[in-house]
Amino acid sequence: MKVKVVIHGLAVDPVSNSPVMLLKELNGERILPIWIGVLEATSIASKLENIQFPRPLTHDLMKNILDFLGIRIPKIEIVDLRENTYYAVITLDIQGELVDIDARPSDAVAMALRTGAEIFVNEEVLQKSQTFAESPIKEAQEEIVGATEEEKEKLKEILEELDPKHFKYKM
Repeated sequence: MKVKVVIHGLAVDPVSNSPVMLLKELNGERILPIWIGVLEATSIASKLENIQFPRPLTHDLMKNILDFLGIRIPKIEIVDLRENTYYAVITLDIQGELVDIDARPSDAVAMALRTGAEIFVNEEVLQKSQTFAESPIKEAQEEIVGATEEEKEKLKEILEELDPKHFKYKM
């Protein structure tokens, strides 16, 4: 089953100082955190903030090429989680023929933002990942799937220490 999600925001992990993309299910409370690279976070943040650059960034260039060729992106999906790595596909609509292209979730989301594509996460990925409910920390800790008690405790501590200022972009 596919779960429709939206970009809930970007945050900075206070422990690793790495950007974290937060995807929230549209008709629910679960949040999927995915640690991403700085360049991808910059691309996502620039679109969220409608920042225009004098020259196109990589994702903007890709969108321009697809537009020129008449190719649409109706959806992107985060389809798997293996060995702590998320996998995504970008679905291209090429004159009515749908083609799935392998992609990193951050690149897929950056493209979805630029094209208006819907964003989905496979239910199995949500179940395998460490998802959180947008609820008090104690409840969120109980909903972490696939984590040891030690990992749950560490994540609980990180969440309790998060200050709203750590969420650079919140939707």
